[in-house]
Amino acid sequence: MRFSVAPLVLGMACLAFSAQAQMGGGPPAVGVIEATRQPVTESTEFIGRVESIGRVELRARITGFLEQRLFQEGSEVEEGKPLFRIERAPYQAQLDQARGNVASAEAQLANARTSLTRARELRTTGAGTQVALDNAVAQERTSAATLISAQAAVRIAEISLAYTDIAAPLSGAIGRNTYTPGNVVSPASEPLATIVTQDPMRIAFTIPQRTALELRNRYQSRGGTAAVVVRIRQVDGSVYPQPGRIDFIDTQISPDTDSLLIRATIANPVREGVAPGSPGARPLTDGQFVTVLLEGATPVEAVVIPRAAVAQDQQGFFVFIVDAEGKAQRRNIRMGRSTPETAVIEEGVQAGDRVITEGIQRVRAGQPVNAAPAGAPPRPTTTPAGRAG
Repeated sequence: MRFSVAPLVLGMACLAFSAQAQMGGGPPAVGVIEATRQPVTESTEFIGRVESIGRVELRARITGFLEQRLFQEGSEVEEGKPLFRIERAPYQAQLDQARGNVASAEAQLANARTSLTRARELRTTGAGTQVALDNAVAQERTSAATLISAQAAVRIAEISLAYTDIAAPLSGAIGRNTYTPGNVVSPASEPLATIVTQDPMRIAFTIPQRTALELRNRYQSRGGTAAVVVRIRQVDGSVYPQPGRIDFIDTQISPDTDSLLIRATIANPVREGVAPGSPGARPLTDGQFVTVLLEGATPVEAVVIPRAAVAQDQQGFFVFIVDAEGKAQRRNIRMGRSTPETAVIEEGVQAGDRVITEGIQRVRAGQPVNAAPAGAPPRPTTTPAGRAG
């Protein structure tokens, strides 16, 4: 958990207090700060992975020789851009043959209808038989069905011919090419290439069930997920400038890890000075590991003191404050999520309290102390004999 605290003078110093301040049995010298409420941005860290929202594996839908590859590996492609071309000649021939069959079926149907008309006329005049008329009706229907089948074969041939050109079904970055031109590909082959969308990206991470409940309780009164900003820190330690927003919280907790999956979307624009569409033009890459920082969208007012002021024993965390009589008093505290440098106090210390940050090891509850601002030299202490200690 990290906090970004608005300019705050904590008065931390590493100078040891002079041992002379305690000579002669006078009150121990201590350094104090005045507790104040400061705007605090709460932040919790998790490990996450960058994912593309859209992913498509390009596959051959027909069998044939791969003739052309029409893209640069690793570049970005627009939706509808031709990417591969499979040998067209065999499928063009099938289409021509299917169209010929349609023409033949149309001729047969025309002849069957002429025969049917003649058979009806003969039957009306009594020169023809009912059997001849029935045969003519059956032949006309058979020819009509043959034409429908031939027309369907044309549509199938047209679809197969269209499959010889493989275009991008969505815009995104295209990966490596699996097959070079000249290889035979088919629906059973491996994917020819993979396209992943680039902007926006998705950040997926899991959090323990206990942490999920704490976050829900913390932000529920502030608008839920709308009150949370997602930021990411890359492997080089830099914080990515674009903020993200949570758009999905799983409805089930994993029984194996007792954790909850959360996803957030984040912008992934082209880097400044890089040509759009070129390989590596965007800072985030599918599959990249990042540190996820969940931050409050707006700072909250909280009492923040140096972490060095906090001690711990069997009763829990506590601090010493200096009361109005100049005596040290113990205060048991409840801390929020803190860092090694700062402690957020949720209960036990109020704004205006003078908290001992230096010389804690010399303090006992109820004991008078010689308090000075932390980092300042201790005030001289008068001994019973009237000498400066």
